[in-house]
Amino acid sequence: MKNVNLIPANIPMSTFFRIFRWQQIPKNIIGFSGAFFKQKIIMPPKRKAAATTLEVPTENSEISKKVKPEASKNVVKVRGAQLKSEDFESDASPLIDTKTSASETKADPEIQKSKKKVNSKEAKAASEKPLLTKKEKLAPTKKEKSIPTKKGEAILNEKEEPVPTKKKKPEPTKKEKPVPSKKVVTEKIQKKHASAEEAEAVPKKKVKKEKSDHNDKKVESEETEKKKKVLAKTKKKSAKKEVEDSENGKEEQSNLKNQTETDWTGINFGCNRKNTKNQSPNLKITSWNVDGLRAWVKKQGLKILDYDSPDILCLQETKCTADFLPEDISGIENYHKYWTASDKNGYAGVGLLCKKMPLNVSYGIGDDEQDIDGRCITAEFEKFFLITVYVPNAGRKLVTLDKRLAWNEAFKEYILKLDKEKPVIICGDMNVAHNEIDLKNPKTNKRNAGFTQEERDGMTDFLEVGFVDTFRTLYPDTAAYTFWTYMMNSRKKNVGWRLDYFLVSERLRDNVCDNVVHDQIFGSDHCPITLFINI
Repeated sequence: MKNVNLIPANIPMSTFFRIFRWQQIPKNIIGFSGAFFKQKIIMPPKRKAAATTLEVPTENSEISKKVKPEASKNVVKVRGAQLKSEDFESDASPLIDTKTSASETKADPEIQKSKKKVNSKEAKAASEKPLLTKKEKLAPTKKEKSIPTKKGEAILNEKEEPVPTKKKKPEPTKKEKPVPSKKVVTEKIQKKHASAEEAEAVPKKKVKKEKSDHNDKKVESEETEKKKKVLAKTKKKSAKKEVEDSENGKEEQSNLKNQTETDWTGINFGCNRKNTKNQSPNLKITSWNVDGLRAWVKKQGLKILDYDSPDILCLQETKCTADFLPEDISGIENYHKYWTASDKNGYAGVGLLCKKMPLNVSYGIGDDEQDIDGRCITAEFEKFFLITVYVPNAGRKLVTLDKRLAWNEAFKEYILKLDKEKPVIICGDMNVAHNEIDLKNPKTNKRNAGFTQEERDGMTDFLEVGFVDTFRTLYPDTAAYTFWTYMMNSRKKNVGWRLDYFLVSERLRDNVCDNVVHDQIFGSDHCPITLFINI
């Protein structure tokens, strides 16, 4: 019986359709009727899983030699399913070859006859003999989970992988080298020539690089030698400077850094100058903005009475009322003391100390709004009026500029009344740098308090009324400052302002001998100034 397709009779129905779901099922299957294929069968869903194949022995296998040639010629490949070894050991195991195509069956007349008439005896004989022996059973596989269907069938779980079996490594076969074409050969030759040219060019570049590196090293060595020489020279110079500084003394430099200690013995408080009338001074008046009386006393500011010994000492910005004067001030002898202060504690305030008692003392300028701050004391003497004053500041961002300009008018009217009776001597902090020579940086301060055009014009207007700036009259080209801010070491750098003045009536111009700025006296952000006059 030729090309008879057989299949084991005891394979479950679900397994059967699992095996042949991708292949064409032939019509000559033994043991099944045509009505079977008409039934509605639920096919399992297609899943992408590792497919396993089982090969039934063919003609060349060892097992086929023991079996009849009619039953061993064909091969059944089982894809997508795993069969137990018990299925192959059953008594009846006919096989079907799915590889035979429909064209072969039509062409071969014997196959067509076998479709119509099949010998049942030969089928039974083929089924009685086992296809596989016990020794050559397939490797056991894992038990697969089955999902029962309505008809009692089971769908195999394709996700579970079979137990791997040892496979013999295939012997490596020698691959024949392809014969290169002409184009490939020419390209290889060109590459060889190019590599040879590059190899020749590399040493030339290396030689050039070595030469340039050598030159660079020479230049670097020369530069390092020059730098060493320069450093040696600078070290020598610095050593010389250190020696000079040690010889000259470092006290001078330390004293310039916003110091509070004063070398009182090294300052000349006398006057050798005479006035235009060839007269020596007979009156010494000293004025000083102390920037807080109590702090000034702690900084030994009272020593000025011992070393300078002025006839009249005028103090501004005392920031202290008469009830809270330091004991050192109240215990001073040989001086008559007068104080005025602001209603605000720690603000403004002026003081007056006189060896000779004045004829009369008054406070303020006759303006109630301005006199609240305690900015002015007037002392009447036999031949003149003396006024110590602390003029209001225009403030940061000129917030009190209007108050300052109002002060200028009220103060001018007050002074003119006094000047009609006697000559007037005004001293104190006027809070204005009149000209550009009166401050270090005029260009950058034109809209800052103390150097606005309005304040400067106020000073000009006051002088034009009949008063004289004594220092600028004696020293028209000398830049001297009386105020330095505590910030940025301004006093050490001498970045300051001339805010403190002695102003006298025009008829006292020729009586003035000298106006001295004591910029070496510390104890405040202002320094004291002294007027020598014959009156």
